Amino acid sequence: MIIRPAELADINACLDIDHTCYTDHVWQMKVEAGERKTAVTFDVIRIPRRMKVEYPRDVQQLVGDWQRNEGFLVADLEGEVAGYIDVIDSPWQKTAWIVNLAVDPEQRRQGVGKALVLNVRQWARGQGLRALMAEATTKNYPALCFFQKLGFQFCGFNDHYYTNEDIALHFVHPLR
Repeated sequence: MIIRPAELADINACLDIDHTCYTDHVWQMKVEAGERKTAVTFDVIRIPRRMKVEYPRDVQQLVGDWQRNEGFLVADLEGEVAGYIDVIDSPWQKTAWIVNLAVDPEQRRQGVGKALVLNVRQWARGQGLRALMAEATTKNYPALCFFQKLGFQFCGFNDHYYTNEDIALHFVHPLR
């Protein structure tokens, strides 16, 4: 497998990747609001049946993301795109944000996503950045476990982040 900068010819292959996943767990949010205190907790719960999780982003924006020329890498497996990662550099925060990360379903759990993230981590360090951020919906349990396995730490949420009204969980990986 070769991790390399994406070329325009790769974009269609990235668009063709099935971005959905399946889960049998979710992070359930509970809010307790009082007069002087608000407490938010997340519990990992098993749901009664396996659920299909739609990708919350508009992947049609990939061409524009690629044109930014910040950090758009593909995993090339014998001449085929097995996955990609799309990163936005936020220099004033000294942070890189993983905007999109997708791996072809046939290649999941084979180290493709890990290789993409490790390459982006190296790229971000080379840019002098101090942190790498990632986010996923409370329903995308496989992605949440993946980020935690790679050393990302939960650092917040936004319940108005996605247009489909899913809750975004934010994770950070310090680079220093």
